[in-house]
Amino acid sequence: MPCCDEALAGLRGLHAPPDPGLVRLDMLAAIGAGLALAALAAWLLPRWRGRPIRRAALAELAAARDLPPGERQVALARLSRRLARSLGVEGAAGLDARLGTDFFRTGPGRTLTEHLYAPGPAPDLAAAEAGLARLVARLRA
Repeated sequence: MPCCDEALAGLRGLHAPPDPGLVRLDMLAAIGAGLALAALAAWLLPRWRGRPIRRAALAELAAARDLPPGERQVALARLSRRLARSLGVEGAAGLDARLGTDFFRTGPGRTLTEHLYAPGPAPDLAAAEAGLARLVARLRA
């Protein structure tokens, strides 16, 4: 085909694009930034989740201080039960096991569990309230 030889002679051959190399710095920077953000999120997420439980418990403790002794004892007992549910344990014994204390078993927390509806005058709740405040302040969950 003599007519096609002239047309084909004017065409240039195909050339592959230049090789960019094995490492592109912009892609490497994007991957590094993504990994850094993922690590930051993994580090901060447990801290953000734990704070609402502790903050709400401290607010309930502050609100209970203004109540009369009988109602205050019931409010503190409700707080301890709600705290146990929030932490995924069953009752005061579960709280003691989870927090590594004996506050509810043998300590002043017994007034919030065993002696909650005992007849007679309301017990002194200062020790129970202070101990519960210390336990709540130690929460990391």
